[in-house]
Amino acid sequence: MDRNARIVVIGAGLGGLATAIRLRAAGFGVTVFDRLDQPGGRARVFREGGFTFDAGPTVITAPFLIEELFALAGERLADHVRLVPVDPFYRIRFDDGMTFDYVGDEARMVAQIATLFPGDEDGYRRLLRQSERIYRVGFERLAHRPFGHWTDMARIVPDMVRLGSFRTVWDLVASHVRHARLRQILSFHPLLVGGNPFSTTSIYALIAYLERAHGVWYAMGGTGALVDALVGLFRRLGGRLELGVEVRAIDVDGSRRVRGVELPGGRQLPADLVVCNTDPIWTYRWLVPRRARRTWTDARLARVRPSMGLFVWYFGTRRRYPDVAHHTILLGPRYRGLLADIFERRVLADDFSLYLHRPTATDPAMAPPGHDAFYVLSPVPHLGSGTDWDDFAETYRARIAAYLERALLPGLGEAVVTSRLLTPRDFERDYLSHAGAAFGPEPRLSQSAYFRFHNASEDVRGLYFVGAGTHPGAGIPGVLSSAKVVESLLTRGRSRVAAA
Repeated sequence: MDRNARIVVIGAGLGGLATAIRLRAAGFGVTVFDRLDQPGGRARVFREGGFTFDAGPTVITAPFLIEELFALAGERLADHVRLVPVDPFYRIRFDDGMTFDYVGDEARMVAQIATLFPGDEDGYRRLLRQSERIYRVGFERLAHRPFGHWTDMARIVPDMVRLGSFRTVWDLVASHVRHARLRQILSFHPLLVGGNPFSTTSIYALIAYLERAHGVWYAMGGTGALVDALVGLFRRLGGRLELGVEVRAIDVDGSRRVRGVELPGGRQLPADLVVCNTDPIWTYRWLVPRRARRTWTDARLARVRPSMGLFVWYFGTRRRYPDVAHHTILLGPRYRGLLADIFERRVLADDFSLYLHRPTATDPAMAPPGHDAFYVLSPVPHLGSGTDWDDFAETYRARIAAYLERALLPGLGEAVVTSRLLTPRDFERDYLSHAGAAFGPEPRLSQSAYFRFHNASEDVRGLYFVGAGTHPGAGIPGVLSSAKVVESLLTRGRSRVAAA
């Protein structure tokens, strides 16, 4: 690419911002558009009554990927955002009240296993070593490599076979430990990126080692503070960000090459390259002309399996709950059956498992003095379930509130002072997410690496993808890694030039 190339990034989510920073630091002219009134995409922020709620991702791992972005401009992340470690990583609570603190220290994990699940200590150690081997290949060698050709996939097949990537995460865990509850504790990680442990390839077992090696962190001020820091960095590099502007179409010439984008009012903006931090299905279906789509036809797009949806309740309380951890996972009475309802049968079950985020455990400034801020997340089917969330959302919220009051937050009903909901229908409306899915395509083996949406479009030259929907996948490390992949595709052989 010529240094004078004009680049448009559609979407100011973490993937879009990271890509814009990398390309601007390489000397390209970059303009970012986002249809929302604030940056961050799924990582935007809700503020109400003195409470601050991170709308989306709250678990920060692989902080070195964020530090790299500031280093490109000769800056330090620590000068802009303070990351603090979270301990335990997660407190896992079973339906009968049993708890397990999931931590990064192997000795503490083994001690809990010896007490609660005797006989599985060595199995856990073997699983951890296997997770590290998978990480060395799946993350260190593959996460930042583009998969644009079948030969890219062919080269890694021997490693995938050797690591048993044809197995699911559940199968891998079950081959090492025998207690059913410990299997749940050690297999939930795919849910963090929209996958079913019973169908997600075991390459995602690398998450366990990624957390252990690099920690689980919280950005003081919330993930929104991290977004603000990235926006500031991009602007200091001379980048241009326009919010509240929706790109209506990607202009493609007769040779199927990008030549610009269409903005509101019919305004045409020339561009040599477009990077989409948007849902690939929605992008191909609504932004790319049908005449240009020879690979991603409507029929092929219809065959993509979306990930699960999410129901999220953000609420603040007039009292504090000091015994509640920063991250709590509340496992319901069913595990395999509930996940089958969500991913396979696509029916909204009467029971649920929940993720409860209490940032005020670490950062009291996220709420007024004497108050607590929370969000609770329930994995649910995507919109293919037919659930009318506009009608049913409040009923479902009340069910969750009643469960939390019984299990963990006594007096919750009278303590709530602010409340907000986000449903799969809102994911479709706000983020233009196909089927209201929260994480793009489901991360099955058949939708990973080469089989996922490519970072460089097969149909349109000059069109690229970053974010959860493309390689390597969802989660903050995944979307930041996708930015590295696109940078590598566009800056091979170029020296990085930071602009003042």
